[in-house]
Order: sequence, then structure tokens, then C-alpha cells
Amino acid sequence: MKDIKNVFEKKGYKVKCFIDSKSACEEILKDIKLEDTIGIGGSVTVLDMGLYQALSDRGNTVYWHWKSEDKKESFKKAKDADIYLSSVNAITRDGKIVNMDGTSNRVSSMIYGHRDVYLIIGKNKLCDNYEAAIDRIYNICAPINAKRIKVNTPCASTGVCSDCDSPERICCTEVIFHKKPNGTNMTLYLVDEELGY
Repeated sequence: MKDIKNVFEKKGYKVKCFIDSKSACEEILKDIKLEDTIGIGGSVTVLDMGLYQALSDRGNTVYWHWKSEDKKESFKKAKDADIYLSSVNAITRDGKIVNMDGTSNRVSSMIYGHRDVYLIIGKNKLCDNYEAAIDRIYNICAPINAKRIKVNTPCASTGVCSDCDSPERICCTEVIFHKKPNGTNMTLYLVDEELGY
């Protein structure tokens, strides 16, 4: 992942590289202060790294709809947090970040409104170009996530995207970052380990 660090730095991001998720987790916990409020987007990476539990255990106020009985309220509070923490669906070698969302809370919070946005990116998210990133989203990320959350979409059962019009479709909003959004402090934590989907 170190070979693409400069690409993303030239696009305006702050970039940190790690050999594994343990060292990335330790750094994120140092970067987030106790007084910071944290919103978390839907992310298997964040879940697997144990960041929600670690932040909650040490006393941070954390809003995550995956860990809340009132999802709508959690969405609202996460939107107003100091820091937004999530992962991405794909990045490209020329410096694009490509995401697809259903509810769109995750992609909207990445773009604007937080003091800091921290994105954790495993090496499995790296794609050669935009076309490969979209293929990854439609044929790896979406089918696995659809099956995980038990939605009634064709890809949940077939494992392959059919560009469906299901009311439960989870690929509703596509957002491409060509450069870091103006006015947003964004740090990429690039991890040389496969993380999430």
C-alpha cells in the first residue's frame, strides 16, 4: 500500500500506512481524543477491528446504527459527530475513492460536515482503475453485504449483480472522490492486510 501513498497525498489527503490492522487501530485510538464524539458508517472493517468497542470502553461517545436500537436517531447523531470513521468500497491506483451506498448516510458523512473523516482501507480495496472498482463493488462488495444483511435482492442469492430495481437494493448512490473535498480534513489509513468486503 505504500506505493500509492504519494498518489493520495497529491490529491490532498493525509495518508498513514500500516503493516496490519492492529497497528492501524492503535494509531486511530491515539488520533481520536477522549472528548471527541465519533460517528461510524456501516463498515465490516471497523467492526472486525474492534474500534467501536475500544472507543466505547475508554469513554468516547460513539454513534453507530449497527449498535443502536434507534437507527434513525443514531444516523442523526452520527451526522453531527466531531469525527466520522468508516471504510470504503474501493480505491484506484490513480487516486480515486469509489463508494456505493444504499441509505447514503456513509457517503454523505464522508463528504461534508465533520471536523475530521478517518477512512480505513485494506489492501483488498485497491483496484487498477475505476472500471475495476465498479466491478468490485457490484460483484464482490454488494452481493456479500446484501447476503449479510438479509435483503431481498437478486445478488443476495446469486452472488452476482443484475443491476436490479429491487426496493431493497443497496447500490443506490455512487460517490467518486477525485480529490479530497474542500474544507474536509480527511485521513486515509492504508493497511497492508485484507479488511472487510
